[in-house]
Amino acid sequence: MKRVLSVCAIAVVCLVMAMPVKAQLQFGVKGGVNLSSMSFGNIKGNFTGDNMTGFYIGPMADLTVPLIGIGLDAALMYSQRGDITGQTEDGTSITLKQRGLEIPINLKYTIGLGSLFGIYFAAGPDFFFNFASGTDMFKKEKTQVGLNLGAGVKLIRHLQVGFNYQIPMGNSFNVGDAVNAAFSKSKTKTWQISLAYMF
Repeated sequence: MKRVLSVCAIAVVCLVMAMPVKAQLQFGVKGGVNLSSMSFGNIKGNFTGDNMTGFYIGPMADLTVPLIGIGLDAALMYSQRGDITGQTEDGTSITLKQRGLEIPINLKYTIGLGSLFGIYFAAGPDFFFNFASGTDMFKKEKTQVGLNLGAGVKLIRHLQVGFNYQIPMGNSFNVGDAVNAAFSKSKTKTWQISLAYMF
């Protein structure tokens, strides 16, 4: 986590130092769909965690240097990462949802094909803060850090359509001894489809 934060901080400092006065700053609203899957060690047979659907929405900012195409975007979003459903070995039914505050910060490179169309590639850290701690058996990590890799298109200066893949840098849930000490921790991997409108 410290390495990710250090690389992000260095990238932001370098970008700000090299940024000309003509940099374009836009604000907008971003929303989309989360398609998540969770990996459980020894409880795959009891739990289903593939293609869990959730959503996210919130304000965003996009800063771009037009001549060189390098920029930075960040968002502050409410995010739901889907359900985990299943039964423990003693027959107890469990349904969990991850709901929280998501803050992605991406370094973005845009290839402009005029003012009406552009293709971008993005990468950077993603921070997720859970609103709830989970249950005694399945405890949610309060803070989760992931790595974003994404691409998309910019249309008519105001629309951005993209897709993103989040690689978890740590665990999403810890399975307590109340279930079974052999059960492993879990990770959430998420595909995101997004639509943003910039003012």
